[in-house]
Amino acid sequence: MMKEYPEMAGFDWDEGNRDKNLNHGVQNWECEQVFFNEPLIILNDPKHSIAEERSAAFGRTEGGRRLVVIFTMRGSKVRVISARDMNKKERQFYEDFGKE
Repeated sequence: MMKEYPEMAGFDWDEGNRDKNLNHGVQNWECEQVFFNEPLIILNDPKHSIAEERSAAFGRTEGGRRLVVIFTMRGSKVRVISARDMNKKERQFYEDFGKE
């Protein structure tokens, strides 16, 4: 299911999530760029939404890097949980969606 977050007002970076995606080679600024480029696909992630509601954002950076960013909303701020490059199947899904 596609989700929209019109109340998004920034990002929540703290010791708990700052730079934790470097193990995937993803910088914080890349995570943020995903939310400002089209197409942006945001899907519910009910399988991993036990303690809090999580979503998956499929998008790209200014440089064209295609990322999956798992996040939750803390008030009006995006709190990134994890980020990584899209796999082959996800890239195909993303490219097909962008053609619609």
